[in-house]
Amino acid sequence: MNEQMQTAKANRIHIGFFGRCNAGKSTLINMITGQPIALVSEVAGTTTDPVSKSMEILPLGPVLLIDTAGVDDRSQLGHLRIEKTKTMIPKINIAVYVLRSDKLIDKIDQEWIERLQKAGLPLLLVINEVKGYKADAYMAQQTVTFPREGMTYIGVDASKSFEQKKILKALSRLSVKDSEEERTLLEGLVKPNKRILLVCPIDSAAPKGRLILPQVQMIRDILDHRGLSLVVQTEEVPEALRTFKPELVITDSQAFGPVSQMVPDAIPLTSFSIIMARFKGKLKALVAGAQAIKGLHSGSKVLISEGCTHHRQCDDIGTVKIPRWLAQAGYTDLDLTWTSGGAFPDDVSAYDLVIHCGACMLTRREVLRRIDITLQNGVPIVNYGVLIAVLHGILDRALSPFQQEL
Repeated sequence: MNEQMQTAKANRIHIGFFGRCNAGKSTLINMITGQPIALVSEVAGTTTDPVSKSMEILPLGPVLLIDTAGVDDRSQLGHLRIEKTKTMIPKINIAVYVLRSDKLIDKIDQEWIERLQKAGLPLLLVINEVKGYKADAYMAQQTVTFPREGMTYIGVDASKSFEQKKILKALSRLSVKDSEEERTLLEGLVKPNKRILLVCPIDSAAPKGRLILPQVQMIRDILDHRGLSLVVQTEEVPEALRTFKPELVITDSQAFGPVSQMVPDAIPLTSFSIIMARFKGKLKALVAGAQAIKGLHSGSKVLISEGCTHHRQCDDIGTVKIPRWLAQAGYTDLDLTWTSGGAFPDDVSAYDLVIHCGACMLTRREVLRRIDITLQNGVPIVNYGVLIAVLHGILDRALSPFQQEL
């Protein structure tokens, strides 16, 4: 299926496969998908960086299977690979820990099983049954103990394709908490025949030939709820107001200024980024962080973080437009730092403010982790939409559709 036709990776349930080298993780993933996704070899440490594959598992729905490096990798780069594997834990919704039935659980297995349990993840132990050793007998003879409450195990022969239904059934029984699949972007904001105007500027930073993910997702959400949508650029807003008569306007944050001047106060107005903040993270926390913007001064340390990695355009929002808008609002000579993709520091205590993107490419679990890290460090955090609304003096208006929630 064309990648553009699939459910976005950030909205899929992420299932991470962990275990020692040669436990059978890659073989298991290949068996589940029916495709040679992961490289299989008797040589320890074959899997280096995490490998992922999208598929459907009913009733879980769209999922992303992630194969990780062995947790006991002792190769030259083993330490780095293990650290990379650890970074996957906050990004996943379900953990699968794979064991070989001919090797008893050791202290490394115990540490990793407990690490996954402490992360609050639904955990499935898969006993890869080799050499005739069965799962029940294997679990009965374990000498290493670990909390088994809320954890299940099954035995499969990862090399046998007929075992696929067994593992899929076990995965489908796991309960996933706080999955985006159980939420909708415009929850409570759209109903049948409600007219919603989407303002999507097409400038030098816009991807050629397509819309960005949040815009596409909201169009789909409006369709799912039988609402009516009209998509225009900033210049067409006056005509759309006259002919379409929208009941709600959602704009790209970059156009907040001019769009807010065109749209009458009687019509609710917000941004894609603020809706993403409500959908993915903690809108209250991001709004509270807006107060810290007023305290910025020369030399203030600000982290600007984006969830995706993309080629920087000449008018890029994170590296060009936001610094420019801050300067125009009087916040000059700031000490700015940028991160992108999977990079986000565990210690942000040195910063006075964290500014995060809308996070359309990150899972809700990862967004919540980043917000929690920031708040635990005593640092305020806002996202692009909240920041831009503050800088344009229209935050109260941009939050008006969510007043009851706030």
